[in-house]
Amino acid sequence: MKKILFIDRDGTLIAEPEDEQIDAFEKVQLLPNVVTALASICQELDFELVMVTNQDGLGSPSFPEEDFWPVHNFLIETFKSQGISFKNICIDRSFPEEGLDTRKPGTGMLTRYMHGKYDLKGSFVIGDRVSDIQLAKNLGAGSIFIGEGQDQATLCTRDWWEIYKFLKGIPRKASIKRSTNETTISVSVDLDGSGTSRIETGLGFFNHMLEQIARHGQIDLDVCCEGDLGVDEHHTIEDTAIALGTAIGEALGNKRGIERYGFMLPMDDCLAQVALDFGGRPWLEWEAVFQRERIGDVPTEMFPHFFKSFSDAAACNINIKAAGTNEHHKIESIFKAFARCIKTAVSPDGSNLLPTTKGLL
Repeated sequence: MKKILFIDRDGTLIAEPEDEQIDAFEKVQLLPNVVTALASICQELDFELVMVTNQDGLGSPSFPEEDFWPVHNFLIETFKSQGISFKNICIDRSFPEEGLDTRKPGTGMLTRYMHGKYDLKGSFVIGDRVSDIQLAKNLGAGSIFIGEGQDQATLCTRDWWEIYKFLKGIPRKASIKRSTNETTISVSVDLDGSGTSRIETGLGFFNHMLEQIARHGQIDLDVCCEGDLGVDEHHTIEDTAIALGTAIGEALGNKRGIERYGFMLPMDDCLAQVALDFGGRPWLEWEAVFQRERIGDVPTEMFPHFFKSFSDAAACNINIKAAGTNEHHKIESIFKAFARCIKTAVSPDGSNLLPTTKGLL
């Protein structure tokens, strides 16, 4: 889901004059580093920009438009010429005909523009007033305060370059809740974690395999699944894979600066080879034969189905081969190699480049 930066105009993008009205070109003074930082955010990060302004007159027929719009439009065009585009311009004024609480910190002026699904938890309000911090709380978003002394804000700074560095370094996390007539699942992942996990699926051996993904992939993983195990194990394993793949895909964001590919490892008598590509195209190649119908409480026929469901949800290509004599070792080595693949593929490569010549992953 798309993340948004709701950016207050006066006092945040430009310095606010004493009369609080930007009605002349000589009053326009950009804050330090705002153009450089916003251009880098637009080029490298996965945020949609929305400008918020409460200047009297903008959008109001009671004020002569010629006093305000040329200056405002000049500002918008200046940003646009530097590669900075705002998806919407939200004007902080009343819309009584729509019955919306549109004056900050009311959320109406923003939600009236928000058509479709957005990741508000991963979004931020950036402003210079306490009402901006409260607006962020009301939206369920983070807040960045231009100034000092606001402990309730996620970040306080006067430097836009620090805002860019903060947004760039946000931990890659995602949480998914998925409910059907067959399962109720919640999955949380942190791709920059340390390998901690809390796994509850009702299937002991499946729990053990998911723990391998967390520990050897060095991602923090929280999985809770209540499934129709009275029917069989199919829905629990399939739907967990879908939720996990979706969560990792969301945590990766625009996939800039990741290694993308990744690994094989031995486990006693077994050799597992797993290759993975977060390239945006789902595909599974599976070459592993099991002589037992079940390992622990999991049917062996569900193992390829788990990886196929993950591949579909995460839009990644997975190629798996394994050979050996011990069936437990065989599948555990596959999960460990898969975890190492994820660890390698999601690792930052030190650049902000998209790892493809196509221009899109």
